[in-house]
Parts: sequence; structure tokens; C-alpha cells
Amino acid sequence: MQCTAKKRSLATLTYLLAALAPLRLRLKRLYLDRGFFSVPVIRWLLALNLPFVMPAIVRGKHGGTRQLLKGRKSYFTHYNLCGSYGMVECNMGIVCRYQRGQRGRHGIGHLLYVIHGTTVSLSTLHQDYRCRFGIETSYRVKNSCRIRTTTKNPVVRLLFVALAFVLVNLWVHLLWQFVSRRQPGVCLVYRDLFPLKTMLGFLSHAIERQFPVIRAIFLPLPS
Repeated sequence: MQCTAKKRSLATLTYLLAALAPLRLRLKRLYLDRGFFSVPVIRWLLALNLPFVMPAIVRGKHGGTRQLLKGRKSYFTHYNLCGSYGMVECNMGIVCRYQRGQRGRHGIGHLLYVIHGTTVSLSTLHQDYRCRFGIETSYRVKNSCRIRTTTKNPVVRLLFVALAFVLVNLWVHLLWQFVSRRQPGVCLVYRDLFPLKTMLGFLSHAIERQFPVIRAIFLPLPS
């Protein structure tokens, strides 16, 4: 199962890169999910010489990548990743940060990243990678207002996705413009007072007022 997942990750990455090739886009830096952390994927990216940042999975009780979780200062190092597909040498960035009670954890935590072909400082590595979560979060949020359909027409499906993103952007705009309070150096957004579901409820009620819902069916009188 694990080997199949690795092959699937490599196939997915190859397909996406091939789809980008006709667009002639220059990739400055790829941010990949930790699910791509494997010898075949890293070896393929190194062969293509594509700049990327990828979080590493902590493995092993004492050896493996767990042996890199040491010290109280962030550092760069080299690591030989071994697996069923051989070995590949990786440039690793180990970021140390205080957890401050996040998820019930305290003390110093370590984050591991594989880095290639790009210059990034240890002080900004974690924050740079966190920017990709904004994209993932947007996709998850848009599912709350995406029209469900069984049609196989790609144009219709793309239209529904576009409308979902429009609604999400409208919600964010309303939050910042009308459900926030600006103070010197900070903007307080009261998201709990106006969640996305509340805005969708407002829109639903407005549509029902314009197009009333049929609540009863009356049979014709017998002749």
C-alpha cells in the first residue's frame, strides 16, 4: 500500500508538471505537502532541478529523521533518505520554535523541511511554508457554498466552483469592511459574529423572498 501511494504521488506530480509545461510558467519555488516526502519524488525533483520546499516526516525511534530533532537552535544539514526505492541525499532545514502551549505542547518543537534550489532563511522558512495553507484553507472553505451536482459537464462544474469562490471572497470583504474594528497597528475581525454559514443563510432567505418556496400542492376540485 505504501509503495502504491508513493507511485501515485510521483504520477500526480509528473502529470501536474506536464500540464504546466505548455503555459511556459517559470516555477520559482514549489511548496509540496508532506505526503510527497519519499525517495522517488525527491529524486525526480532533483533530476528536474526544480526549486522546492517540502516538510519531512519524522520517522524512527532513535534513528531516521528523528535523530535530527536535537538542539535548541535551527540549523541546516544533509541527510540521506533511505527507502524501498534506494537512497537520496537531501538538504534539510531544521526549524526550532517554542510551542507555547499549542495543541497542549510546551517547550521547543522541531520542524523538518527538505530544501532544494532556493535560498531561504531559517528564520522565515516556517512562515513562508505556512502561506500555502491559505490556498488549502480557501479550497476547504469554498466547499461550504459550492453547488452540488452530478453533471459531468466540465463547464458547469467549473462555473459552480467559480461561484463558490466569489461567495467566499464576498464574505471576506464583508468581514473586513463591516465586521471589524481598526486600531493602531492591528485590525480586529469579529469572525465569530458573522461566519460564512450566516452569510449563506442571509442569501438563502433573500432568494426565498424573491422566489417563494412551494410549500403545498392543491389538487383540482372534482368536476
